[in-house]
Amino acid sequence: MPPTQSDVMTVSMSWRRRTALYTLALLCTSGAVAAVPAGASAAGDPHPAAAPAAVKFADEFDGPAGSAVDGSKWQIETGDNVNNHERQYYTSGNNNAQLDGQGNLVITARKENPGNYQCWYGTCEYTSSRLNTSGKFDSAYGRVEARMKIPRGQGIWPAFWMLGSNMGDVGWPNSGEIDIMENVGFEPNTVHGTLHGPGYSGEGGIGAGYSLPNGEAFADDFHTFAVDWAPDSIKWSVDGQVFQTRTPADLGGREWVFNKPFFLILNLAVGGYWPGDPDGSTVFPQQLVVDYVRVSD
Repeated sequence: MPPTQSDVMTVSMSWRRRTALYTLALLCTSGAVAAVPAGASAAGDPHPAAAPAAVKFADEFDGPAGSAVDGSKWQIETGDNVNNHERQYYTSGNNNAQLDGQGNLVITARKENPGNYQCWYGTCEYTSSRLNTSGKFDSAYGRVEARMKIPRGQGIWPAFWMLGSNMGDVGWPNSGEIDIMENVGFEPNTVHGTLHGPGYSGEGGIGAGYSLPNGEAFADDFHTFAVDWAPDSIKWSVDGQVFQTRTPADLGGREWVFNKPFFLILNLAVGGYWPGDPDGSTVFPQQLVVDYVRVSD
């Protein structure tokens, strides 16, 4: 999901902008330890349990129903997005992003315009939300993960992704973009993971899709979307199943711009070049339900 020009303003902490952006994530894994019989000692175990991964960022979205997201972790973006030709207006506060009181963040896209919001195409037809961690959390490497139940419908475009923290200095796509999960509504059983960088951005991004078997739809249940990120290597997985690995060798000599800090983004877009616009079959409201976002070493 290419950023807007105002994303550059985001990195420099200038949050008044016309086009919106962002959000994302983390995970803690630990080794399993075999039981030690009574009277035995684990001191001589030649295979000691691995130390738990250090958690760098976590949001479990616990809190009262109707609460806004934790402002110490997330920025809330406002505005439209002409660059992608999205149709929604991203609102502030908890209008379209709030906790449900059951440990989830719910981002809701609605067909409405209660504030007479103006978009690139005229009076906005939809509202939604976009969150990011720029200026609050960024990181290089580790496991970045979110457990989510995505929405469905023609023209609906949920995404969990990252942008290079130096975007304010070098711009997009030189900053790099790591799309951990994107779904477009006309592909209900497929999600995509993509890299964007100099010479391989937009439709030229390098990535792959992952499809559920037997025609199952991602919107039917929660799924875990993750990348395992190391210097010169990024692996994508869904529910623990790795479906893609990318290294500098995949870029055909173009620059690998992913060995540096990135920040997280969560958003739910409506319409755009890739998904197309909603039609008569699209039901509103639609919700992106996020159980957690975690980042660990």
